[in-house]
Amino acid sequence: MELIKRQVLANGLSFETFECGVGDRLALCLHGFPSHATCWDAQLPMLAALGYRAWAPNQRGYGGSSRPRGAAAYAIAPLLEDIAAIIDASAAKSTVLIGHDWGGLLAWFFAARRLRPLDALIILNAPHPACAAVAFRRWRQLRKGWYLAAFQIPILPDACLRFNRAWLLGRVMAAVAGSRAVFSAERLEFYRAEAARPGAVTAMLNWYRGMVRGGVPREMKAVFPSIEVPTLVIWGDGDAVLDSSCLEGLDRYVANLTESRLAGVSHWVQEEAPEAVNAIVTAFLRKTLPTARSPQAV
Repeated sequence: MELIKRQVLANGLSFETFECGVGDRLALCLHGFPSHATCWDAQLPMLAALGYRAWAPNQRGYGGSSRPRGAAAYAIAPLLEDIAAIIDASAAKSTVLIGHDWGGLLAWFFAARRLRPLDALIILNAPHPACAAVAFRRWRQLRKGWYLAAFQIPILPDACLRFNRAWLLGRVMAAVAGSRAVFSAERLEFYRAEAARPGAVTAMLNWYRGMVRGGVPREMKAVFPSIEVPTLVIWGDGDAVLDSSCLEGLDRYVANLTESRLAGVSHWVQEEAPEAVNAIVTAFLRKTLPTARSPQAV
């Protein structure tokens, strides 16, 4: 099916959005850092074939979307407002929310806060905030998440990641992948070119600055009610930045949970293992995926 690119106006911003399929059932796919909406290219046609109008927007600060200035613009509250406004702009009658990495973290908050009705929630390699708060107190996860503190430093990380057309960012993405087979040279060049856009790197880093300076700490003071909608978590066990211990205790916060782990797959799960991810998501949305947790997708 053909992918269409257009601008969606929502929450006072413009979001570069890739769309596939038609209908009044929305499948909204949220990317993470330092990615791009096109990380969902293998999933959008699959979702469209299932009868969804699949949207993958570049979130604020990324790609051809609006790029507000200042870390405060990237706190959790305005990012969640973006999601709600995009859903409203779609005029869809129902929504499946899908998120990876940062997009997954926002999806967890969004579902827990019940900002809009959801039919289902699908998370790829992103911990529930309450589980992450526990995991990041342990060395196993803390040693993988050192960059969270590094990104709080002003100017220096921006300059390092922006240098030589985002060369270091490309190297980091390749290193996290763990295998050269995950990203082609052309794909890494694309990610570098997107990050090299004026103001893009600083906007990406401001997600982390906004998180620390009033985003997550404020949100964590609120109680996390149980998420009642059917929820699927797909987790690549070869993740170099998020330890699988981030999943511990998840069933306390999700009433209808299905987990599917992909052995040896890296953090970039939907790009590294698109066929496996698509098969799992298809089975889940068709309600043919066993609800018991599976150690490895088959």
